[in-house]
Amino acid sequence: MEKSSGEKKTSPAAEAASLRHVERLINSNHYTSPSRTIYSDRFIPSRSASKFALFDISAPPEGRDDSSSAYTTLLRTALFGPDAAGVAPPLTPEKTASPPMTLPSRNIFRYKTETRQSMHSLSPFMCDDLLPGVSHGRVKTPRKVPRSPFKVLDAPALQDDFYLNLVDWSSHNVLAVGLGNCVYLWNACSSKVTKLCDLGIDDLVCSVGWAQRGTHLAVGTSNGKVQALQKCGANVIDAAIWDASRCKKIRSMEGHRLRVGALAWSSSLLSSGGRDKNIYQRDIRAQEDFVSKLSGHKSELFVWNQHSTQPVLKYCEHTAAVKAIAWSPHLHGLLASGGGTADRCIRFWNTTTNSHLSCMDTGSQVCNLVWSKNVNELVSTHGYSQNQIIVWRYPTMSKLATLTGHTYRVLYLAISPDGQTIVTGAGDETLRFWNVFPSPKSQFDSEWKLVR
Repeated sequence: MEKSSGEKKTSPAAEAASLRHVERLINSNHYTSPSRTIYSDRFIPSRSASKFALFDISAPPEGRDDSSSAYTTLLRTALFGPDAAGVAPPLTPEKTASPPMTLPSRNIFRYKTETRQSMHSLSPFMCDDLLPGVSHGRVKTPRKVPRSPFKVLDAPALQDDFYLNLVDWSSHNVLAVGLGNCVYLWNACSSKVTKLCDLGIDDLVCSVGWAQRGTHLAVGTSNGKVQALQKCGANVIDAAIWDASRCKKIRSMEGHRLRVGALAWSSSLLSSGGRDKNIYQRDIRAQEDFVSKLSGHKSELFVWNQHSTQPVLKYCEHTAAVKAIAWSPHLHGLLASGGGTADRCIRFWNTTTNSHLSCMDTGSQVCNLVWSKNVNELVSTHGYSQNQIIVWRYPTMSKLATLTGHTYRVLYLAISPDGQTIVTGAGDETLRFWNVFPSPKSQFDSEWKLVR
């Protein structure tokens, strides 16, 4: 068909230009002009410059987008258990066609600041302790122990004698202190002081020891007598009520020929140790002064039980007098002992296997040991030559704190019923109170915050 005479002819060059113009209009979103720069808010990181080492994960191979593989693995493990960690989930056609799941990250791809972060921050439940293959970056903040006592009490006539035990703290929060020939009770709740007894000018208090119930106090004296005394206060004993204004001695027991420097209770059984090298077992329910006698001490550490009058274990590693002895409340059969000036060591024993576990040279005479009731730590007090108090973490025996302030040997030590406070006494005639251990509640709270 021929064109009419009125129709204009279009050259091939013009037609090509028109087609290019129409194509630019259709694809305007994808056209980039060579004459101007296009700025976009989309950041596509360079894989070679990414800081995958910050998260302890390797860079994905070229051609794959695996920036969320570590998170996906953790999520699958947390939801379906550790056996599902290495199993790829089945893919439906829809999942195959859809882009992979990504986790917005603020730390892997950064321009300037690098933030070190542990892998457990990727876990959706923040509790990756049981997940296999996860490195734990959690760092426990060291607990701060106050370096100064929060209370100091005068204790006139507190003797400077390594072999005495003149301070004990009851389960009712009452502190008993032997000062000269008298025993005083200090109520930690009310700060009230009560004079329990006066032995007279011919005798001295050498040891005090509360029964577990906190109602009976045993007092050892220098002339060999042991007195069991009822604590001052309104208390019910065997269905009887005692007048709060009276401090009555209920029994006197004999047996030792020399001073009684050590006392220990087990229910109604009271054990007393004297300078005569004998240990007497006394049942306060029996009429006899003692029910058994343990002998054999010379200069060693013995372990006894209630079924024999002969020691079951004998340790001779200490090279000086052993006054400091403490059983661990956390591990059955774990015993700590400390030696005097010529020894200076704290030793640990497994009495169930009869083995020596470890030894720590403290550099000073070890006067007392006490374990924390709430955490696996212990306190030692020392004499010559530094007169310090040390808080240790067991079993590493790393020092948490070294407390100073006493100017004489720290010969006396007791722990509060809540397990947080210790009281120390010395020949400088002062009693000092220190907050050294956490409470069980604070330990639980700190652990809960870590996993919450």
